[in-house]
Amino acid sequence: MSLPRPSSAAIAPRPFLKWVGGKGQLLQQYRAFFPTQFDTYYEPFLGGGAVFFFLSSHLRQAYLTDINPELVNVYQCVQQNVDEVLHHLAEHRRAHCSEHYYDVRASEGRSPEERAARLIYLNKTCFNGLYRENSKGKFNVPMGRYKNPGIFDPDVLYAASAVLQRAIITRQTFDHVLDIAQSPRDFVYFDPPYHPISATSNFTGYNRYAFGEAEQRRLFQTFVTLAERGVQVMLSNSDCPFIRDLYSTCDRAHIHTISAVRLVNCNAQRRGRITEVLVTSYKPPLQSI
Repeated sequence: MSLPRPSSAAIAPRPFLKWVGGKGQLLQQYRAFFPTQFDTYYEPFLGGGAVFFFLSSHLRQAYLTDINPELVNVYQCVQQNVDEVLHHLAEHRRAHCSEHYYDVRASEGRSPEERAARLIYLNKTCFNGLYRENSKGKFNVPMGRYKNPGIFDPDVLYAASAVLQRAIITRQTFDHVLDIAQSPRDFVYFDPPYHPISATSNFTGYNRYAFGEAEQRRLFQTFVTLAERGVQVMLSNSDCPFIRDLYSTCDRAHIHTISAVRLVNCNAQRRGRITEVLVTSYKPPLQSI
């Protein structure tokens, strides 16, 4: 199926997935901290890609990676074969109901494009737009209660596909960036699973890949190595003593405080405004991007 392409005056590129920890609400605060000059952008924890889409008009080339194979597949398919993904999404929109949702959730999809459309469909129709896997990597979120979920949105996917043409998208662990980012003209943004802010909030992810204290320390060493090369690095994380103490040991790290709103918590009283940290390997520029 081939759909009419949106005009050049269509919407600006934006995330097409709702992702836990997505940075859409923080971009205006982050804006003052982005470097103003760089040639290549790297995002090793891709997730919903809010920062990539925000910066896309400034990018010549990007390397986008994530450890989640289904997430990587979605981006590759939207980049390379968006019409086929939209074809399957149109079918999901026509068939959407409780029975169809749980049938799709129990299936895996035969082709890469079917798998991509499956993930987008489930993301748009599941409870709270929450991507969550069990220990076997199976999506296990119940259906949400939406009157008109945005399952099929060609303009959004075409806009995303257009800017993804500038990107190399692969499945990698975050430290793969050490093999490719070498220059002060490189900009790396890390958005890892956040470290728990207390002993009782020790949940660190919504998929099969654990990210505990050992991984946070390995990420810190990756940050330090890149910073020592002169690579421009920015990292977001929770505002907690462990993270502040860890990055304060690096004399190249500048720690900034950001105000955020937590939308996902099983306890409604714990949702609301909190602080997060933004760590940069450079002093924030005088002008924002």
